[in-house]
Amino acid sequence: MWWFQQGLSFLPVALVVWSAASFVFSYITAIVLHHVDPLVPYISDTGTIPPERCLFGIMLNVSTFLGMATMYVRYKQVSALSPEKPKILRLNKLGLTLGWMSCFGLCIIANFQKCILYYIHVLGACLTFGVGSIYMLVQTVLSYLMQPELHSKDIFWARLAVFLWSCSSILSMFVSSVVLYSGLYGQNLVQKLHWDPQEKGYTPHIISTVSEWSLAFSFLSFFLTYIRDFQKISLQAVVSLQGQTLHESPQSFRTEEQALLIAGSI
Repeated sequence: MWWFQQGLSFLPVALVVWSAASFVFSYITAIVLHHVDPLVPYISDTGTIPPERCLFGIMLNVSTFLGMATMYVRYKQVSALSPEKPKILRLNKLGLTLGWMSCFGLCIIANFQKCILYYIHVLGACLTFGVGSIYMLVQTVLSYLMQPELHSKDIFWARLAVFLWSCSSILSMFVSSVVLYSGLYGQNLVQKLHWDPQEKGYTPHIISTVSEWSLAFSFLSFFLTYIRDFQKISLQAVVSLQGQTLHESPQSFRTEEQALLIAGSI
């Protein structure tokens, strides 16, 4: 059995590989068609013009569902490992809520392009990366609280390092974007897909785009830390039939209804 076939480790693997492929394929398509500059465009710029916009949208929608599934499995795993620790259970529920909010933001990014509905796109980015960073923090804290009995120190330090990486990328991207869009370098820069290295504002533009790519891959790296944990878990669906056919009421409901009728007749 291969390492990615053990337990549910294929989930974070699929999430990371598929999400990275969505960025790379959209980037290659946009470059081949000369829709963006080859040197580090915004990720969103590579999904603005058809046909790469269609590819970008559908692939990120799949990433959304893979992310939700991965976060749910992580939630169930922590719940099963710490059933009698209220603090961990509360943090675990908070983490799932934040994680699904981040996935919803990714869905917004996929379906509302930057050059068309900018503010909705920015809202999706804030949910994805802002709320997603808080999710990473919660999972890092959970890893700290669960060591050394349930988590190794190596996993905690790895997740802490990736979390700090994402925070530094967010800070760098925020500062450079504020400088770039402050009005000092012109108007309507949001619509600008091609940059000349001699233009004013090129340096903060490059810092902002590099920070965005760094932030995206920091998120993917965080989910890579789930692989070893997911090798030790599996989920099963239990089917419980409440009747012999699909058009009858469940037996338990029918029993209750009959009891009420008998009581009424008495």
